[in-house]
Amino acid sequence: MPWANNHLVYASCIFDIQINQDSFIFLPLAKISTLMFDLSKKLWQWLAMLFLALVWGSSFILMKKGLVAFTFTQVAGIRVFFGFVLLLPAIAQHYRKVNRQNVGSIAIVGYAGIFFPAFLFALAQTNISSALSGMLNSSATLFALIVGIVFYKNRPTNNQIVGVLLGFIGALALITGGDIKSIFGANSYALYVLIATIGYGINVNEVRFRLPNMNGIQVTTLSFLLVGPAAGIILIFTDFSVALQSDMFWPSLLAILGLSAFGSVISLFVFNNLIRHTSALFATSVTYIIPFFAIIWGLFDGETVNAVLIVGIAIVLLGVYLVNRKKRLSKEIMAEG
Repeated sequence: MPWANNHLVYASCIFDIQINQDSFIFLPLAKISTLMFDLSKKLWQWLAMLFLALVWGSSFILMKKGLVAFTFTQVAGIRVFFGFVLLLPAIAQHYRKVNRQNVGSIAIVGYAGIFFPAFLFALAQTNISSALSGMLNSSATLFALIVGIVFYKNRPTNNQIVGVLLGFIGALALITGGDIKSIFGANSYALYVLIATIGYGINVNEVRFRLPNMNGIQVTTLSFLLVGPAAGIILIFTDFSVALQSDMFWPSLLAILGLSAFGSVISLFVFNNLIRHTSALFATSVTYIIPFFAIIWGLFDGETVNAVLIVGIAIVLLGVYLVNRKKRLSKEIMAEG
């Protein structure tokens, strides 16, 4: 069927899946793939970034809605475990690719990039707004740089050092809201978001440098293979009686399931392939745009954003700009040489 062949070709461009019509198990994704893009092209890389920013920028408000009826442990556990369930067909196809050489890296990607951030973000949002969570998430690129320098022997330049320092100053402004004492109060929960973004920095470098021979769907499915059962065990020992009695049980559950399907599974397919087609810093640059979507959703939901927070995110963005500006200049110098 010609239409099927076209869809499969588009899907292979997006997700880097080795496919044939007899064994392809992601036909539903293939059917919508013509609406998506070819990540081997620069234009579509930027569109992919916007797509990820929209999805992940919406994740914070979905977490907030999930927390109405569920505890943070339940929100995170359901998010991870449901993603694992959705990916069982892909896991059955790719699990043999796990071996002694890559199992450690896959575990690092799964726990640093999926498992622990899910719990840390959900815990943080029990005390901070979804807009602030989104703004703090922009620190991920800075941590990606730091992790790359420390563990992957990347050499920092003056621009990168200044960018990292500015990023931390901006993050501190976001945490404290202009009042340094508040870091020891309720907003100390914002530190959980920063810890999660450190995990993202580890994750993106591990994918880029230690798993270069795996495509996005393989990295995503095998990561969920290692973290999904752990989330399921946590859920078994969780008391759902309060959630079941809540009038918001179903809306909250649907929010979490949507968070899992779009904010974890589909977005990670695209993100992990974006890393392969570009760089760790470019891929994590999506976190610069996420705050704007998070703020917009927060404002629609009645949250407030003060001037200090706006200044804080501006400083973070300036720091990240300097980090990536160095990246582009170095590429130009290498090309000229």
